Amino acid sequence: MPLLRDASDLSSYLDSHRNNPVHWWSWGEDAFDEARRRDCPVMISVGYAACHWCHVMAHESFEDPDIAALLNETVVAIKVDREERPDVDALYMSATQLLSGHGGWPMTVFTRPDGRPFLAGTYYPPQDRSGLVGFTTLIRAVEEAWRDRREVVDDQVQRIEEALRREVRVLDHLSPTPDAPLDLSSALRLVADELVTTTDDFGGQGAPRFPRPSYVEALWRDGRPASREAARRILRALTRGGLVDHLDGGFARYSVDQYWHVPHFEKMLSDQALLARSLWRLSSDGGDPEWRCVAESTRDFVERRLRRGDLYCSSLDADAGGVEGSHVTWTPDEVRSALRDQPTEIVDRVLHRWSLRPAGDLDGRCVPRLADGEPWSEPDELRAAFDQLRGVRERRAAPARDEKVILEWNVMWASALFASRDPRHEARAREILLELERVCRSDETWWRTDARRHRATASDLAWYVDGLLDAFESDGEDHWLDRAHAVAQELARDYLDGDSLRMNSPREDLFLSPHEVFDGATPSAHAMGLRAFARLGLVGDSRYSDLARRLTTKVAPLLQGHPRSVVDSLEAARWVDDAVEVVVPGERGDLARHVRSMPMLNAVLVTGRGSSPLLSGRDAGRAFVCRSRICHAPVDTVFDLDRALREA
Repeated sequence: MPLLRDASDLSSYLDSHRNNPVHWWSWGEDAFDEARRRDCPVMISVGYAACHWCHVMAHESFEDPDIAALLNETVVAIKVDREERPDVDALYMSATQLLSGHGGWPMTVFTRPDGRPFLAGTYYPPQDRSGLVGFTTLIRAVEEAWRDRREVVDDQVQRIEEALRREVRVLDHLSPTPDAPLDLSSALRLVADELVTTTDDFGGQGAPRFPRPSYVEALWRDGRPASREAARRILRALTRGGLVDHLDGGFARYSVDQYWHVPHFEKMLSDQALLARSLWRLSSDGGDPEWRCVAESTRDFVERRLRRGDLYCSSLDADAGGVEGSHVTWTPDEVRSALRDQPTEIVDRVLHRWSLRPAGDLDGRCVPRLADGEPWSEPDELRAAFDQLRGVRERRAAPARDEKVILEWNVMWASALFASRDPRHEARAREILLELERVCRSDETWWRTDARRHRATASDLAWYVDGLLDAFESDGEDHWLDRAHAVAQELARDYLDGDSLRMNSPREDLFLSPHEVFDGATPSAHAMGLRAFARLGLVGDSRYSDLARRLTTKVAPLLQGHPRSVVDSLEAARWVDDAVEVVVPGERGDLARHVRSMPMLNAVLVTGRGSSPLLSGRDAGRAFVCRSRICHAPVDTVFDLDRALREA
């Protein structure tokens, strides 16, 4: 790839650095070849468009002509959008954590011309201050070490590479599991017990606090009273505190405090998808009906703020007008001014409902959050006042939007819409899947984003297979299953490495291919591949069941000993030996609709008159419930179907 200033069709993040005085290169062999030619280090700077501290470092250092001149003289500088290249981000984040003990963005990594790192950290101020090494000091130290102590640099490179190779193959170094079958129920209880113990009265653990929908679902699935109460406590905090935008909808990325009061204001499509999906699932499984309202509000936000054509952009910035959160926060006086034509009692109700106090939460300003006892839905008597406040907010500086369309995140959103069980939302989800194939597929290649600059990751394809299976269950049309088989073949062919998945295709350009095993803010590639293969195997192709079983066996030591670190793989493993097949041949009727209405059922539904072997030789209009290829007698009524499902 060429210098950024000469490149075309850049992501919003890369484009924001196009005119820096730093001579930024795009990721690619051209940049590393230039470093070899000059015999100089490479500096890889990784960030993303909605990252507040990425903007700070850009303004302080990358826009400074003196610092830029020093960088240009010392290194070949590469800018990476972590959302375009999560594999690059994952590999160098591992190095950063090894070297500095922590990670985050912006990430700053110095490597040899072959890409192997020797120094890494996160944010650096331009000059030394408050005990932090300044960026200028750091660059000069790198220059001196490269010039005068190359053997020290090479020794550091060797040690880091060895540590990274051990981390990439972490599953190979775990003790093998005994021959006894995995006890997934015990693993789930262990996860729930740990979460119940560590979830405090404010619905989280420590600070900053990131929402983890998979944890909430694990607590709910466990079913014990203490587990469900912990799940309720977490969701009350997430939906009523400052993490959710009570005027415009949508969730912020995380909370900077332990009370979920003050968020980091960036909004990611992935967070909206995973949180809305959980809220829809749990609200239909005995949860608070309010949660469904929050999910619908989140959907409205995504449609209003993130939709671009038939697909969805990746994020909104944390900053607006150069000030973090200025588009979200209020002072009591601003509210009074905006509502000056409203009765005093209405203004007071608004201030009380949103917990707006003179002291403020952030630089003297308040983050709206619901006061105790306030219903989540807007009271009718306050609706006119809130419409006025929305009008004021629309006139404020708006946060920038990252326009790129990410395959994985768009499928996450489709998955959330399928979880709603609303026919209108499901129809929209099917449209998303078809449009993604048009936008992110060309020349027999799947691409990570609509720009088609970088190949899709294992997570992109695994999510897409899973989404296609959701679509197949939603309408029973064979073409979804055909697509799922085709994409699963590519996933297995290009990304399977032994009994685990590498993040990137072997055609990509890293000195070491990362394997994503541990679940984080989003499910790991291993978990999603396991789930996709297992579900595809259940609808009639045992080859994929065998693949899913291999992936489960590989991660089994973690499932047994540290299930909380692989909670999404734990959920996915339940599809391997603990899932149910419900087959309803013929036109979709009451029996199929009843199965679709059931929450969090660990089952696949096969309907229609298609080519699935599960439909062959079975009477239309009856339901066949099977587990481990053993089927109950066919049933004709919803009552009998419920009984068969309980027995299965």
